[in-house]
Amino acid sequence: MKYQVTIKSAFSVDEIEDYWTNDDYIKLLEKFDYPDADGDTTSLKELLFMAISDFEPKEAAVIVLTYKLSEQLNEGQIQQISNDMFLDKVCEEYPEIGLHSKLFHVNQLLFKAYNGKFPNAKATVVKCSFTPLEDENVKELSKEDILKLLSNGLSESTLIKRLFDQAMTQNAPFPEAEDILWDLSTTDNVNFTIVTSEYWLNRDDIIASEFEGVIEDSVIVE
Repeated sequence: MKYQVTIKSAFSVDEIEDYWTNDDYIKLLEKFDYPDADGDTTSLKELLFMAISDFEPKEAAVIVLTYKLSEQLNEGQIQQISNDMFLDKVCEEYPEIGLHSKLFHVNQLLFKAYNGKFPNAKATVVKCSFTPLEDENVKELSKEDILKLLSNGLSESTLIKRLFDQAMTQNAPFPEAEDILWDLSTTDNVNFTIVTSEYWLNRDDIIASEFEGVIEDSVIVE
């Protein structure tokens, strides 16, 4: 099915607003020896940053990583990541891309708490629309559909296209799309806000603001 794709805006951010909740801040404050905290999101965040600064950066990294990723990573992996976070953007380079989003949020919390002792990672927010050009039953667009529809407007050097050329341009399954796009929101199945890592997609990768895209039902390629 053919769609008219319009890119309305694309920009970088160093944090995703409202990702960390009041409950997160309160639980983290307890882990940083600051129990019984109360207040709005802004004051809790400031309290947490002050509490974190009383700890060595590596120790703080272990605490936050354990809080957020203990169900996906073992103690040894968390210790290794806490070491690597000082040198590299682990949230871009970790081999399990399904963890990139959580690692980004942990990294940026620590980056801001320590005023830059950790590398600064970025996310990309794209606001766009996908208008059907054919009178067919309009399907609910998935993350896989969105990436395939964006393909014609992206530079050939874009990392997603280089690593997943077949999935992006052919009628093939693209399960990695679920992890590449961190968030996909819409109220009408036409206008969307997309959040992903700048590692996968940055504003310079977008070479057209209006173009056509096609999606078909994926088939397994032997």
